[in-house]
Amino acid sequence: MTQRTPQGKAVLAAVMIGSTLATSAACTANTESVQERRPKQQSERQPDGTRHGNRDVPPPAPSAAGGGQHAQRAFTLVASGDVLPHSSIIQRANTDAGGDGYDFVPMFKGIRPVVSKADLAICHMETVYGENGDYTGYPSFKSPPQIARALKVTGYDSCSTASNHTLDDGAAGVRRTLGALDKAGVKHAGSGRTAAEGRSPAWLRAGGAKVAQLAYTYGTNGYPQPKGRPWTVNLMERGRIIADARAARKAGADVVVVSAHWGTEWQDAPDRRQLSLGKQLTASRTQGRPDIDLIVGTHAHVPQAYEKVNKTWVVYGMGDQIAGDMINHAGENDPRGNQGTLGRFTFAPPAAPGGRWEVKKAEFIPQWFNTRTGRVTNLNAALARGADVADIRDRIRRIVLSRGAGKTGLVMGQ
Repeated sequence: MTQRTPQGKAVLAAVMIGSTLATSAACTANTESVQERRPKQQSERQPDGTRHGNRDVPPPAPSAAGGGQHAQRAFTLVASGDVLPHSSIIQRANTDAGGDGYDFVPMFKGIRPVVSKADLAICHMETVYGENGDYTGYPSFKSPPQIARALKVTGYDSCSTASNHTLDDGAAGVRRTLGALDKAGVKHAGSGRTAAEGRSPAWLRAGGAKVAQLAYTYGTNGYPQPKGRPWTVNLMERGRIIADARAARKAGADVVVVSAHWGTEWQDAPDRRQLSLGKQLTASRTQGRPDIDLIVGTHAHVPQAYEKVNKTWVVYGMGDQIAGDMINHAGENDPRGNQGTLGRFTFAPPAAPGGRWEVKKAEFIPQWFNTRTGRVTNLNAALARGADVADIRDRIRRIVLSRGAGKTGLVMGQ
């Protein structure tokens, strides 16, 4: 996300709540041309209802026992990093469709076993969707809506949609994106077509638990919220995140997951803002119970550490899941931009009504997007097949464990 326009930097500074984030403003691939696009504005429509697994269900009611009428059992939640279709990715999807349309399903095939086996799986859809062949890569993204179907086929239940690219095509882009995700049966959090939708979490259910996913971004590359629609994308602010988490808990959430689009691009280590906000959010409690149960981060485009903070897991950055060849701030092709992890967390039900659903097992699964083949690779599975990818896997493992997560229970999964 390398953008060098002074205007973008100036407006970002105004929305970053005193942040010290030294982020850049647009995602890059070495096949893209740099040009500015101002956002369009259109009306919104009301979203569909909530989902239970792969089925729509009524909105959840408060649950004093942490599961209501549903039998409580442990469940697994998988989270993954940025889905960022550069022009080369769009071209690959067209090739995979035989030159007629776009098929993103083959790109995800390598991680589908991990995602589809999870009780819940959430992704990060970084870009908005275009229509009628009007698709673009960096710097203002408009992706083919067919990617929503690929997310569904892969096994994703919900995606965060709050990013620095959410307003690349204004309200119209948000409307098209959320509409396509609705049609595919994938829930979403972080942006909205209405004020109510903008503030609402994605409601999911697993193991008898009601799960609320909230999502926020540090900024929008200088694009303002559409006129009269300040709720179009959720901007990151500590007080608001805590208030939203508490509201979700009051509405019946047993588990609250926060998707955070934050951090400094190309920096392996979490920056001061991530560390500070992570501590503040995980320290927030209501009647002794943490308001947030898991934080999963995106945006840095490189894998970052996992850490248990105030007894709550924080993934500072999962890296990219889908992206073209990435260019870093030095103008060089940087293979780290195609490395990432999936986080897998096993939640166990509370011992007593009203207690916390605890993470009993925390795992990371190293992955890599091969830009030559246009496929996501589960690195451990590839190693088992004899592929020469040990160096990539080991580097990711070293970064993920760099803040001592191995000593607090994090293990590498398969």
